[in-house]
Amino acid sequence: MALAQLVYPGAVHTRLHHSLGAYHLMCTAIAELKDKGVDITDEEAQAAKAAILLHDIGHGPFSHALEQVLLKGVSHEDISLLIMKSLNAAQNEKLNGKLTLAIQIFTNQYHKKFLYQLISGQLDVDRLDYLSRDSFFTGVSEGVIGYQRILKMLTVQDQALVVEEKGITSVEKFLVSRRLMYWQVYMHKSVVAAEKMLVKIMERAQWLYQHAKEGIATGSSLDHFLEPFSGKIEDIDLAAYCQLDDIDILSAIKKWQHHSDKVLSILCTRILNRKCYKCKMQSEPINENDWNKASAQVKATFNLSDEELPFLCFKGEASNTLYKQGDETIKILLKNGELSTISDIDNALINESLSAPVKKFYICLLNE
Repeated sequence: MALAQLVYPGAVHTRLHHSLGAYHLMCTAIAELKDKGVDITDEEAQAAKAAILLHDIGHGPFSHALEQVLLKGVSHEDISLLIMKSLNAAQNEKLNGKLTLAIQIFTNQYHKKFLYQLISGQLDVDRLDYLSRDSFFTGVSEGVIGYQRILKMLTVQDQALVVEEKGITSVEKFLVSRRLMYWQVYMHKSVVAAEKMLVKIMERAQWLYQHAKEGIATGSSLDHFLEPFSGKIEDIDLAAYCQLDDIDILSAIKKWQHHSDKVLSILCTRILNRKCYKCKMQSEPINENDWNKASAQVKATFNLSDEELPFLCFKGEASNTLYKQGDETIKILLKNGELSTISDIDNALINESLSAPVKKFYICLLNE
């Protein structure tokens, strides 16, 4: 959960916990579907379990916060797939070729689409686990969902995952919980402020490293990711990437707080002392007068150049749509045997609320 622990002190659980939890739910889901007569071979079950166990293995330090910073244009899913392929090609008796089916399921290239939907879909076990887990460790009860009920309501029609009609209420609660957790936890203004500060630190360090400034090199594998990245997956140093973790970043920040570059030093000192940006979040775009006033104040307070200002004062936007009608439609198996989409059922909450995108605008700046 990156730096959400600065707001919710209990949010220190790891991605290993989540991956094991998602694996457990996948085991439960497969057992439920088998009990309902869905044809799933032992090989398919094992492959689906392997895929969900490895689905997040491509995440780097501080999770989503630095995902587009260390390797611009490359998602953690891309790197997860790269690692899975690397493991699959390893010449050893344990994994030599045994992940082929797992990779096919993970990339949605297997004919039984419901296996992929269990890994990545509107009702996948990934979301079922992280909502419950994040809710528990943050103490935000709005994220509590009835995942066991949802899993029991799943079935398969035409190789696609569907929900039995009597499970609509549980699905509805799940969608509501996702929206509440997104804005109350993942995009909480103080979480945004802390994580944006982490991003700005790395971007400043990259800029300094690439402009031949001294004192940026850390002596760890992090140095490799301070260099410009081509954007090509084949150019990723996977061994160096897999060596990176939160400790490397924190160690670098402790070093950089004493750097001669004013901007880098300020940002590193501030984040170590939990004095992050002041963040204002609102439903309307930032007023131009407010923006000019804020940027002028920060520029004068810290005596910044135009090049330095964006590291200490900036604006942006965040949006979230929790239910997208179309490819990600949740299908409902009615009691009469017919299929319907959840948005077509007489349910105003899904139609009018959860399918509508929510966008918020924010401004982050450092106070004196």
